Order: sequence, then C-alpha cells, then structure tokens
Amino acid sequence: MNRKPNVIYILADDMGYGDISAFNENCPFQTPHLDALCENGVKFTDAHASSAVCTPSRYSILTGRYNWRSRLKSYVVGGYSEPLIEEDRKTVAHLFQEQGYHTVMIGKWHLGMSFSKTPDFHELPDFDACTGVDYAAPIQRSPVSNGFDYYFGISGSLDMPPYLYIENDRFTELPDHETVNTGKKFWRKGPTGPSFRHEHVLDELTEKVTEQIETWKDEPFFIYFPMPAPHTPILPREDFIGKSGTNEYGDFVLHCDDVVGRVVDKLKETGLYENTIVIYTSDNGCSPMADYAELREKGHNPSYVFRGTKADIYEGGHRIPLIVQWPKELKGGKTCRRIVCLSDFMATMAEILGAELPDNCAEDSVSNLPLWENPEGAEVRKDIVHQSIDGSLSIRRGNFKLEMCPGSGGWSDPVPGKEDPKAPRFQLYDLSTDISERKNVITEYPGLAKELRGILKSYVEKGRSTPGTPQSNNGQRIWETVAWMDEDEETAEKLYKEE
Repeated sequence: MNRKPNVIYILADDMGYGDISAFNENCPFQTPHLDALCENGVKFTDAHASSAVCTPSRYSILTGRYNWRSRLKSYVVGGYSEPLIEEDRKTVAHLFQEQGYHTVMIGKWHLGMSFSKTPDFHELPDFDACTGVDYAAPIQRSPVSNGFDYYFGISGSLDMPPYLYIENDRFTELPDHETVNTGKKFWRKGPTGPSFRHEHVLDELTEKVTEQIETWKDEPFFIYFPMPAPHTPILPREDFIGKSGTNEYGDFVLHCDDVVGRVVDKLKETGLYENTIVIYTSDNGCSPMADYAELREKGHNPSYVFRGTKADIYEGGHRIPLIVQWPKELKGGKTCRRIVCLSDFMATMAEILGAELPDNCAEDSVSNLPLWENPEGAEVRKDIVHQSIDGSLSIRRGNFKLEMCPGSGGWSDPVPGKEDPKAPRFQLYDLSTDISERKNVITEYPGLAKELRGILKSYVEKGRSTPGTPQSNNGQRIWETVAWMDEDEETAEKLYKEE
C-alpha cells in the first residue's frame, strides 16, 4: 500500500539561527540530534518567519497568510486573549483532515481562545492573570475548532497565565488561588496548580507527542508540536544544567535538541521513520532574555552573523533555522540557500498531497516542494515580507531588503522613537555585501527603494502576494504602520534622501 507520509512539525520558541551547531560553525556546543536531521535531510539557510515575534508567526504557519492581514497589526496576544484565527479561515490542519489524516496539536497555542467569562471578568495589563474566568466551562475556538482532532497544551507562553494544561476544549484541572494570582515566583518552586510545574512542561509535552505517534502509527497523522522552549522561563532539565558550557539558555537549547532525538527515536521504534516528514524550525530569533552579553563571553551568538534579536526587523529577528527530513523521498545532507517563508508550509503540503487550495486561502504561501527535491534549483519566491514587533514591514527581493522604519522596529538599538532624527525614515540594505545590515544604501538606490515600496504597497492593497482574486486584510485597507502607503509620490521621493 502506498501510504501518505506522516508529518511532524516541531516549532521551537525563540531559538536563534546560531543555536544549532550545523548552522553555526562557531557554536561552542553541539546539537547532535538537530545536526542529524540536517545530515539526513535538507538544511535551509535563508528561511524566515513572517514575523519577529511569537503569535503572528504561528498565525502565518497555520494559515499560509502573512500575519499582518489578521486583526493583529503588531505585538502578540496574551494567554487569555480572544481568538486570532478567523472563524471561517481554513488552516493547514483542516487541509490534512480533508486528506484523511488524524490531526494532533501538542504544545503552545498562543493564538487566543474564548474562555467562559463571568460578569467580573477583567484582563490585567502585561499579560498577567485575569479575574472572572469560569475554568470549569468548555473553551470555545481552541485548536480543536481550527482543524485539530486532538489538542493538549497551554494557551500562551509559559511566562503568561493561566498556568494550566488544556485538553481539547477544557482545562485539565481547576486552578488554586496562587495559580491565578501569582506567577514568576513559582518557577522552580513547586506547583502552580495541583500538578502543573513549569520545569516539567517540555518533557511532559514530549511524552504526549510520543504517545500520539504510538496511538496513530497505523494511520496517516499530522502532529504540530510547538514547544514552549527555549523561551522564558529558561528552565533546562537538571541533567542539562551546565552541559552547554555557556549559560542556562544554552543548556535549554540542548534540552530542546534532546526532545528532537526522542521524537525521532519513537519514529524508528514504530517503523515510521522512512515515511515521516519531520520539520524543525523556530517562530522567530532568540530573545535578549537569553543574556547575549553572558553568551558572548562564552563565545556564542544565537543570532549568528545577523543583526538584531527577536522582535527586530533586522535578520536576527526573523531569519530562523529550518530543517526538513523525509528519508523515503529526500536525499540527505543537502543545503538550500533559496528564500523561503514559514507561511509556505500550507502550499507545500497541498502540493505533496495533491490537494487544491481555495482562492481565498493561503494567500501568501508558495510551495517549497521543488526546493525540497532540488535544493539548488531556482527560487520559488520572488520576494518575502517581514514584520517587527511594532508592526513595521520590510520587503526582500533578491539581495536587497527595504525596511519601512528608521530603526529596529523592535528591542535592539535603535529602538522605536529613539532613532537618529537625521537618518532617512526607511532603510535599504544589500545583503550580498552587508549581511549585518550596517550600511543603509537607500540614498544610493532611490529608484530601487521606490520600486520595492510599490511592490509592498500592492501586496497590502491586494490582500495577497500570490496570483488570484484580491482579498481583504480583515476589512482594513490601511493602518498606522503602513501609513506611508497614502503619501504622494513627491513626499515618497523625499523618504529616500538625506535630510
């Protein structure tokens, strides 16, 4: 029988491009299980998340749509936030269901759900706990409403409440008083609920993944495994502490590497290894919370040679490691240097499964299958759009990248509002000669800047970057961070010149 391939998508949380030794020749520690994926699969060195932060990247992966087309134009949602994926939006999980797959999600959702609320509901600022939530009631629009047959995980990051597991559409336990009203002081200090312990979550989720592989080994399955690591709280298992020779962040990276090994071992044990597609990537670059200064002292840079970190418009914010392994079909040990985006997952799977996608679906997704099969083949993308945490956009075409903000748009210097007032409002970099994005050449190439600005504007206005019927960006034609779209050409010309 010619069985369809199983698919396991492992998404690291805040892991930098330079954190995998196969991607970074100067990495002071080794990631043997991730390196093995590269040896047996295809390593992508010019892969990008659509955003430099968590929530929007996840939206893009599951919908095949640039995240800024949703109602969320900047930043992220919290653990109690309302759903971001639109009710009528087809996800990649729906695609797999239609093809007869059992669909599973284990891990961090971070795309909002509708919790049952009492009249005194109040969402506190900075993603703290909420009052007025009925924890015993069913949850609406959880992952099982978005194409997943089974879900087990957490609603947001491990540094934002509720600190409780959810299974399908219900909390697995009721919180105690401390769970709701306290937070970080409980990391490493015991339970935040009857059984939930932060330092155990990564391993408990991994066990769930291996259980699901065993359960569905006789049927085609899709498992989406967004890990909560190495995002804060940085809590490597005790036997990994000190193992990296850097700091606890490096140790946590090795813990993540071990997780990959456990999943692959389970595939081998069940005889599913050859015909299972394993994808490993990260939702954005490494967070400054990893303590870059301390890591540099130990000879490590999670951002590799790239400028910036998580949240930034610069490459360090959104260029991420991507590995694809499929032993039955793909020759291992290959490297692809072509531009790809995590939003491409949906179109790629559709081509592999021989499925047709509706015109109003996956509007920014391009099949990467030709590059899986021939990593040195022609580009499949003409360009790619990125977004920083404050909602600033950039567009990359070829070696040139136009950034529609004067600084990082994120957390690195120059942070929003503190840029040099004499500098051009926008930035243009030639990545072929300046991969670290240090020389803004926008005044040297005003015509190119104008051309790229026009392409980006058309993608926003059309509601898509692929051929097809124009779509709506959730009813919004323009918003604050794309206000430059309404500036006339004379004003636009001034944007590319020095003051």
